[in-house]
Amino acid sequence: MDRFPELLQALRSGRVDRRAFLQYALSAGVAATVATSAADQAVAQTVKRGGHFRLGASGGSTTDSYDPATFNNGRMRNFISATCNYLLEVNSKGEAAPELALSFEPNATATSFTVKLRRGVTFHDGKTFKAEDVIASVNHHRSETSSSAVKAILKPIKDIRSEDDYTVVFTLEEGNADFPYIFTDYHLPIYPSRDGKLDTSKIVGTGGYVVEHDEPGVRARLERNANYWKEGHANFDSAEIITISDVVARTNALSTDAIDGMDRPSLSTIQLLARRPGVRIMQATGSQYYSILMDTRVAPFGNPDFRLAMKHAVDREMIVKTILRGYAKPGNDTPITPAYRYYNDTLEQRKYDPEKAKFHLKQGGLSNVSLDLSVSNAPFAGAVDAAVLFKEHAAKAGINLNIVREPEDGYWTNVWRKKPFCVGYIGGRGTVDWMFSTSFAAGSPWNDTHWNNDRFNMLLRSARAELNETKRKEIYFEMQQIVRNDGATVIFALPDIVVAVRDRIQNRPVSVNWEMDGDRCIDRWWFA
Repeated sequence: MDRFPELLQALRSGRVDRRAFLQYALSAGVAATVATSAADQAVAQTVKRGGHFRLGASGGSTTDSYDPATFNNGRMRNFISATCNYLLEVNSKGEAAPELALSFEPNATATSFTVKLRRGVTFHDGKTFKAEDVIASVNHHRSETSSSAVKAILKPIKDIRSEDDYTVVFTLEEGNADFPYIFTDYHLPIYPSRDGKLDTSKIVGTGGYVVEHDEPGVRARLERNANYWKEGHANFDSAEIITISDVVARTNALSTDAIDGMDRPSLSTIQLLARRPGVRIMQATGSQYYSILMDTRVAPFGNPDFRLAMKHAVDREMIVKTILRGYAKPGNDTPITPAYRYYNDTLEQRKYDPEKAKFHLKQGGLSNVSLDLSVSNAPFAGAVDAAVLFKEHAAKAGINLNIVREPEDGYWTNVWRKKPFCVGYIGGRGTVDWMFSTSFAAGSPWNDTHWNNDRFNMLLRSARAELNETKRKEIYFEMQQIVRNDGATVIFALPDIVVAVRDRIQNRPVSVNWEMDGDRCIDRWWFA
């Protein structure tokens, strides 16, 4: 109990988050009700308004557009979450929490969901937020001509209708208990509807900030929305999102107080950065992964034995230790990390084994394979260095890699899903179904290896409609095993979420579905 005041001060200053505070307080003998109440009051007391927040974002391209179907980098995720709202948002517990939706009620078979909407919310142009805006925003991704990344996970929607201005009913082709989580995806902000259509030439949202100026891929200037409905949010007077692709430049900008926060610091120099005056490192276990992508339509990647050879030819532990400095766990060729509800903890960890790699090459009728591996540091800081290690590891297995360093600007437009062999990155998703449906299901626009496994696709549909928890777990366990052994994605690392900020930044417990507090730092943070 003697340390309780000290713990409260640590919470107020941001040195510990709410979760850590509660753990420490309970271990010190503080009653749970007292600790929880004190934590809530401490956080509430510290929220302040004012100041100009500057975010240095690693992602961003001059080709960025305002069409939500095209969003594909951190710059746009932060930009949209500051200017727009969603039906639901991911909170610090990984839950889908209400935002523009007040409730999301299923029927008994989870084939229909009735959504009650928040009243009294207006768009930046003065239009009142209503059900028609939700319907138009969702339908934008469902059209036959859409290539949206969320088209696949919205496909089960059979019908959307409004019962009144503040009630929307979704009818699904089959049951999906996880359906609400879909609406936390960053591609699904709510735009205003005009005759059932969206105007994607500009940003008009209901969010905490209004766009003053934007130069895509360079800099965006935002001003606080005076009519924002969300209490305790949008605390900065104004904000900037500055695209700084080079990690050294981002680090220098933070160190010299030219920006207030940055994503993806270089892990090779993070200890030096942490010692800089006025800098604080924020770290949390995440649900994202780093990968090597093999386009199954191109030889030799369509050969299952070559894919297994490549998986055995990567020294995951070495990459985690030397490139990621321990801020990650070795991947096991499944996208479902320990942060997910149905993580398969029975799968044996795959190890570096060049002899097994040679065996599978021989089984596949291959030897002395030579390939170009495309990479830049756009997927993650240190990706190029990791590729150099890939080359050394694979050479011992008879796989000869030529590292092709691509420009960071435009990597996701010109390399990802264009080059047959490249380094990739996928951020976390709210559920196992969401991750699998987005990046591994046959026909999904973001199935970046064009992998197609009949058994996997059948199980995906089965699991989605299964309401029995035991059976659902069994199905998801088998699906992870299938991806691990047959998939065309070498998932070599499960990185922690690590960001760096100036120590005047204050925050509540953060979301870990993306960097920068679920990429909502502009909406959620404040200055001390």
